[in-house]
Amino acid sequence: MFSSLALTQALPYLPLVQGDIAYGVERRADPHLIDDVLREAGTSVVLTRAGLLAVPFGQRALTRQSTAHMRLAMLPGQYVADALPHHPEVKAIYLGSYAGAAPQHVVALDLTDVAHQSPEDAARHVDDAFDDANGGHDTHDGIFASAVARFDWVDLRGFAPRASAREIGQATTMLALSNWFAYQRHCPHCGYPVEQAMSGWAQRCTNSEDDFRLLFPRVEPAVIMTVVDAQDRLLIQHNKAWKNPLLYSVSAGFVEAGENLEHACRRETFEETGIRVGEVKYLGSQPWPYKISLMMGFKGQALSTDIQVDGEEVGDARWVTRDEYTDLLVTGQIEAPGKATIARVMIEEWYGRQI
Repeated sequence: MFSSLALTQALPYLPLVQGDIAYGVERRADPHLIDDVLREAGTSVVLTRAGLLAVPFGQRALTRQSTAHMRLAMLPGQYVADALPHHPEVKAIYLGSYAGAAPQHVVALDLTDVAHQSPEDAARHVDDAFDDANGGHDTHDGIFASAVARFDWVDLRGFAPRASAREIGQATTMLALSNWFAYQRHCPHCGYPVEQAMSGWAQRCTNSEDDFRLLFPRVEPAVIMTVVDAQDRLLIQHNKAWKNPLLYSVSAGFVEAGENLEHACRRETFEETGIRVGEVKYLGSQPWPYKISLMMGFKGQALSTDIQVDGEEVGDARWVTRDEYTDLLVTGQIEAPGKATIARVMIEEWYGRQI
């Protein structure tokens, strides 16, 4: 029996892995790195807050337009350098640099813990902050709160399909680290508070008896798999936790302790749909910053076709041909995963064209 997996190639494009930044790992331990690069001409400062990205005012509406172009909002590096010492609640992350006649550095700021301002106060502080007449010297207390109020804030799912590969890479990295800061505020070993270290890429425990332990983000491995049967039909499913009742995607789940990736694919598919999978082929991987997951994509060959959903996680699953899938999409009976997801690219690989 011919297996469609024999012709399957690794995915040439995934939406969140096209960035070209040089991380500058060897420089992260320098405690002056962020201050130094902020004072260099051409340094970009991008912003995140509570899992969202800052974009220029008015661009939030563009997430409803499929062909619109979006960009990240930015603050002037020199002024940020002057203001940061006054705001310990702002977390700065050195994202890296781009090669050129002079390196173009990128610093991200996590404003999650910055108090919100009224639009009136925000307007006054922003106007003062960029007023050359006073140099912004008395507005250090307002620039970050002003940014929270004056910029639009959007989700990565809405931003990524409408942004450049370079800025998608910046957004994905700063969201992953920001989300880590949000949920790990204490040392998992002793419970003491933590503080930032390694230019935003690590945390340091404040417990001297624990030797100020250095902590790094833990990436959670997850698998996602398109499953096809002997007729090259695709298995699609709707998970009960999804808010959109029309969303149908493919099987996915976290890797268990002591489990390899292929076993996780087969286990998740069987647990959710009752379908047994044989051959599994790797397609590619993509980071997903909610919360610091790495999605590893596979394609599997079904050994059975009798669907038996678990009824707890998955509410419905079905086999579809390409014509049936097209009809379901066109008639509005189902919706495909978002453009920023690896699931969509994997389905398109089976489908043979963009959705």
